[in-house]
Amino acid sequence: MAAQTEQILTFVYEGTDRRGQKVKGEVSGKNMALAKAQLRKQGITAGKVHKKRADLLAGLSKKKVTANDVSIFTRQLATMMKAGVPLVQSFEIVADGLDNPTMKEVVLGLKADVEGGNSLGVALTKYPEHFDELFCSLVASGEQSGSLESMLDRVAIYKEKSEALKMKIKKAMKYPISVVVVAMIVTVLLLLKVVPVFQELFAGFGAELPAFTQFVIGLSAWMQKWWFVFLASIAGIVMGFSELKKRSEAFRNSLDRLALRLPIVGDLTYKSTVARYCRTLATTFAAGVPLIDALVSCAGAAGNVVYRDAILRIRDDVATGQQLGFAMRQTGIFPSMALQMVSIGEESGALDSMLAKVADYFEAEVDNAVDGLTSMMEPIIMSVLGVLVGGLIIAMYLPIFQLGAVVG
Repeated sequence: MAAQTEQILTFVYEGTDRRGQKVKGEVSGKNMALAKAQLRKQGITAGKVHKKRADLLAGLSKKKVTANDVSIFTRQLATMMKAGVPLVQSFEIVADGLDNPTMKEVVLGLKADVEGGNSLGVALTKYPEHFDELFCSLVASGEQSGSLESMLDRVAIYKEKSEALKMKIKKAMKYPISVVVVAMIVTVLLLLKVVPVFQELFAGFGAELPAFTQFVIGLSAWMQKWWFVFLASIAGIVMGFSELKKRSEAFRNSLDRLALRLPIVGDLTYKSTVARYCRTLATTFAAGVPLIDALVSCAGAAGNVVYRDAILRIRDDVATGQQLGFAMRQTGIFPSMALQMVSIGEESGALDSMLAKVADYFEAEVDNAVDGLTSMMEPIIMSVLGVLVGGLIIAMYLPIFQLGAVVG
């Protein structure tokens, strides 16, 4: 257990190369002895080697490793391995081409670990925040079966498809949220800056203002006096929601169930979850993972509590001897097309390819649903913007129109 949590350290060195020229730089290793051994392999005679001091500010400015970084790393490593490049050298080539310094540090740490005698699967487990259990187990399975190159290619395809699916969902949500935020900012600015100017103008009219105008002026006066309360409330709601989602499993489960029931978002969530389930099961089953173990991985990657619980029930049914297609049908939450394709795959012995086809179909469906949702949201959002901004403008010009009618 201690070996899995051993940290990769960075050492600073000064010395001479094979030609006797002075060199200096950094080298990674689990301890100073391994770091010096690496330098000797590179033909460097080290004069001074010491552990690099930790920079307190570096942690604050450190770039985060994203899922897309991991996906790119996996694809590049798979390409190098398929081209016949040795694993350690592949790490060096991939690290040189990475833009994210934090991901580069992770890759060099993996290189040092593999050079130290560990397998790639074990090395990956030392970075659980970047490589999940499914990723590590698939790579370990590829190493044990002697097919690491093809397994890395499968994992790369899985990561690329998964990330593409996530990006489609984010695309569907990002546009309306950003427009609503902009609408709120514009409305607040109008209430704080524009409405008070009209209020001073109306003060000289000497006539009673329309009820709608009085309401907007009252809202503007409240906003000018209590704007900090408004901002604190918004920040409190956002932070409270985030913390509750992070700490309360019951709250997260409720959100998952709600997501499936919502009119438009529900269909998108349904299709994306089915696609994720089929893609994960196809990848793990094709990798030679036993079906029961593959279903456990699928439950963890489902992303929705309703499907997670259903997949665990499927695993229990399959463990008792039931066919996968029948067990899926019993849950009542999978589409008939997926059920039929799985049954055909079981009968023909091509379950992994059938699952991959179902995943492709539903990923395309998600793509179409996102495009449809975006095109449908545009007129709705424009209408909301028109009501908010147009309503404020009408409220301010209504007394002027009435005054013009009286004078006329």
